[in-house]
Amino acid sequence: MSTARQSASAARGGAPTRAGPAGVVARAESLVFVAWAVILVGVSGGLLWALGLNYDGLSGSAASKIHPSTYLAVALAGWTLLRAGNPVIPVAQALNRRPASVLVTVCGVLLLALIAARGGTGLAGAIDTFVLAGLVPILLLNRDAATLARLETVFHLVLLANAALGLFEFASGQRLFPFRMDGMAFETDTRSAALQGHPLGNATLTACYILALATGGGRLGPALRAGMIALQLVALVTFGGRSATVTTLVLGGGVGMFALAGLLRGGRVPLIGAACACFALTLVPVALALLAAIGFFDTLLSRFVSDGGSAKARVDMLAVFDAIPFRDLLLGPDLAQVTTLRRIYGLEWGIENSILSDVLYHGILMTTLLVVAVGLYLAEIARACRRGVWLPILSFVILVNTFEGLAGKTTLLAKFALMLIVLYPPGRVRQPA
Repeated sequence: MSTARQSASAARGGAPTRAGPAGVVARAESLVFVAWAVILVGVSGGLLWALGLNYDGLSGSAASKIHPSTYLAVALAGWTLLRAGNPVIPVAQALNRRPASVLVTVCGVLLLALIAARGGTGLAGAIDTFVLAGLVPILLLNRDAATLARLETVFHLVLLANAALGLFEFASGQRLFPFRMDGMAFETDTRSAALQGHPLGNATLTACYILALATGGGRLGPALRAGMIALQLVALVTFGGRSATVTTLVLGGGVGMFALAGLLRGGRVPLIGAACACFALTLVPVALALLAAIGFFDTLLSRFVSDGGSAKARVDMLAVFDAIPFRDLLLGPDLAQVTTLRRIYGLEWGIENSILSDVLYHGILMTTLLVVAVGLYLAEIARACRRGVWLPILSFVILVNTFEGLAGKTTLLAKFALMLIVLYPPGRVRQPA
């Protein structure tokens, strides 16, 4: 009877249904991946603090310094090896089909060993930033279309909740899950944190998501896609990322002008679509006036008028390198000297560039290896995705180098890889932007 149902399903054009223990295991595995995606994209250090875990701080147990999604990713990787029967098979598949992802994982382990050998801090940063990111494409290597569709839905819903929470924090003046260092939030930083914790990391992910939607990523229909883009653009202002806002407007505006030019050259516009567009355009001045009346744009303008010393910090960080001999920069400067120089130049908040920060802490050789590995990693993901993926990648590369980005402990690279894989799966028809 089961065979007959499978044959009937195949005859109707559907995939054969999996019954029995194998089907139950497959469904359970898919649900675990969904839970993993929710934790990865939706759980920040601020939320973990509210749950009693000091993820971003220095005090507390060592186990609390690693993100829960990393633990779950390692468990899923172990389950993949056990399920295969012969662990050599999935390892060979990963090396053959995802070599750059394996390289990023290995680089994370090497960085961990380097930090430990030099007696530095931030061991968990190497694991969450690079090992977790390397595992994402490997874990999703053989996922079925249904699981990827569920993960895409999770990503949309979490980013929707993130934008809504950001707007609520802006309107109420209360940050629910701010970035904390040993429980201490930066009271002078009034930017919305929402579900992503760090405002600049939040702005980077949101900007890349907007550009992904604008280039046809995901399965959202035109109306829902336009609404999501508008909501994310408004939320982006509350996150306070000036570079993210400018990058999104410039690259997104270019995409819009290119699409409009192609449409005017010979495209056909549905009558109902033209009517809706005209109606929406009449509402734009009213919406802008309403937002201006409630002071929405004051936050964005204040960030451009007064950057809190961000521009000065970018100049001062170059002076730090002048004080360190090239030989020390090559292999990694003395960590005590780096700390002293940062205090002298008022850079306690960090070096606002991923590459320069890595050079300062890990040396030119290790940083070069990491940059090459991440570049190959993003190129590998792009090759496995359908067209349109390069614009989000370009924006990501630009934005992660406007703050410490990948130089600190973050799950941003893993989130971005997950977004590309689930929004740009190969073989899916591209949705109109």
